[in-house]
Amino acid sequence: MKYLSGIKAAAVTAAVILTSLAFLYFGTAGNWDMGISDRLNQRETVTNKKIYIIGIDDKTLEQYGPVNTWSREIPAKLVSLLNGADNVRPAVIGFDVIYSEEADREADDSFAKVCGEAGNVVAAISFSFKEQPETGEDGRIIYNPYYVDYVIEPYDSLKSEVVCGFANTFVDTDGYVRQAMAYLDHEGTRIYSLSSQLYKIYQESRGEEAVFPVVYGRNNRFYFTYSGKAGGYSVVSMADVLDGTVDPAIFQDAIVLVGAYAVGMQDSYMPAIAHNSQMYGVEIHANIIEALLEGRTQLPVSPLLYALAAAVLCGVFYVCSEKLRMLYSTMILAVLFVLDVIVAKVMYAGGWIVPTVLLPVCLLVIYLVQMVRRYLAEIMRRRRVINVFKQYVAPQVVDKISKDKDFELVIGGENRHIAVLFVDIRGFTTMSESLRPEEVVEILNEYLGLTTQAIFDNGGTLDKFVGDATMAVFNAPFDLDDYIFRAVCTAWDMQAGAEEIAEKFRKRYGKSVSFGIGVNCGNAVVGNIGCDFRMDYTAIGDTVNTAARLESNARPGQILISREVYEAVKDRVTVTPIGEIPLKGKTQGVFVYQVDTVKKAGKNE
Repeated sequence: MKYLSGIKAAAVTAAVILTSLAFLYFGTAGNWDMGISDRLNQRETVTNKKIYIIGIDDKTLEQYGPVNTWSREIPAKLVSLLNGADNVRPAVIGFDVIYSEEADREADDSFAKVCGEAGNVVAAISFSFKEQPETGEDGRIIYNPYYVDYVIEPYDSLKSEVVCGFANTFVDTDGYVRQAMAYLDHEGTRIYSLSSQLYKIYQESRGEEAVFPVVYGRNNRFYFTYSGKAGGYSVVSMADVLDGTVDPAIFQDAIVLVGAYAVGMQDSYMPAIAHNSQMYGVEIHANIIEALLEGRTQLPVSPLLYALAAAVLCGVFYVCSEKLRMLYSTMILAVLFVLDVIVAKVMYAGGWIVPTVLLPVCLLVIYLVQMVRRYLAEIMRRRRVINVFKQYVAPQVVDKISKDKDFELVIGGENRHIAVLFVDIRGFTTMSESLRPEEVVEILNEYLGLTTQAIFDNGGTLDKFVGDATMAVFNAPFDLDDYIFRAVCTAWDMQAGAEEIAEKFRKRYGKSVSFGIGVNCGNAVVGNIGCDFRMDYTAIGDTVNTAARLESNARPGQILISREVYEAVKDRVTVTPIGEIPLKGKTQGVFVYQVDTVKKAGKNE
């Protein structure tokens, strides 16, 4: 059994490893888990007051028209206003707008010149990715989903005057933005993302080093924690800055992001911080920058390490749930659920993303499997109990056993006060010598059927058949009311039925037999005696031995009871005192009575 338990635990561990890897690598389950992680860890905590957004909003579009019709003099004017004084200017200005085509040569050159003179402008570029087969280091063909097909860049004069960063937004398969790309190596050059470039220049303006997070994957990604929901950062209309409504001095030493802030510009995404809502791309860049500044970035934990840890924990829980009661298993499961949430939050704060739902789901499956297993085992146990007891217990007792949730079929016994009945067929051995075997069996079965029915009719327990003898106990395995009188009534019913059977066999075979019956009461050890694979429900002790001796001393057709039995039923029987008789194995004799009549259910018999 110990080896079997170990094999089961190993099987559970292996199943959890495979499930974990499948969960983390394939399908939408991982995205569902990330959604739970979002709700646990993404909180609105905008702390950096030096990040501003100048929005190209509906007001700006109404005043200046669609962006694609603008003269480059408009963004040139914005840069000039923001950098109007040497000591009052932003630390860095990032345009989340791609100026890729030349329009008016003079206006285009003017915008490029203003940006070059300012020296604090970052322009956006965009990569177009496609999946491309590549040969890996081990010689195998792998597919790179982030192969750069082409690049959309600023027009030449602007590109030569500014620093560029790619503005691509990376959306997970469930449609939410949780990850950013720090940089990309393209044609031998490392190109930083727009957010990373702005963060880098801002840190340099403060005389501090830009520390980039550890990244993973072929496309140098990292997870980031949002600081604000849509509208969480200070947003100023571009029109208000251009017409002087807003004093440019408020942007001193700040990070300024210029980008789309109107629905019609189709630059909005679903942020992880607020599911089923929209956030403009320029706000997502602001959140990435603050995450870099605050060091609130994360990496996914190794799937293999997590799968191994989850498997070990599930294996231990499986072993515990097999050995402990379901109440304790339920308590352990609840504690593990809480710990899973705590560990997920602590790991997230420490820069690691671990699955939140996977382990609880595996634990819950194990718990439910154990619950079903125990339920089925209980059904089988009760069926086994019933199958065992229905062979020697009255039907009403079997029914009670089947409904008693606390009844256990185990080896052991208890000391109970019971009544014991022994009945033996007198003259059976002599008769069997003159009859054919099948006739002997017919007679024996008839008599044993009578004794069994009489025992069951009075609620007794059929203990055993010993050849042509029958033993029955009353008040075991369950309490039985008036059990001593029931034993006497059983003996009386046997005696009465024996006369009818004797007459039938006298006519058929010319021979008949009768019963000798003994009844005693007292304390005895009652229970299952034997071993795990073979046990017998019986009673042992002096009370049982005395009943057997009474039966052996009874003449054909005689019922003998002990003084103890008589004292318990004397108001409902008539007897003939036999006196004290010696019994084999006892140093003192036992006073016995012969039962003459029994008063049952208000009538004399």
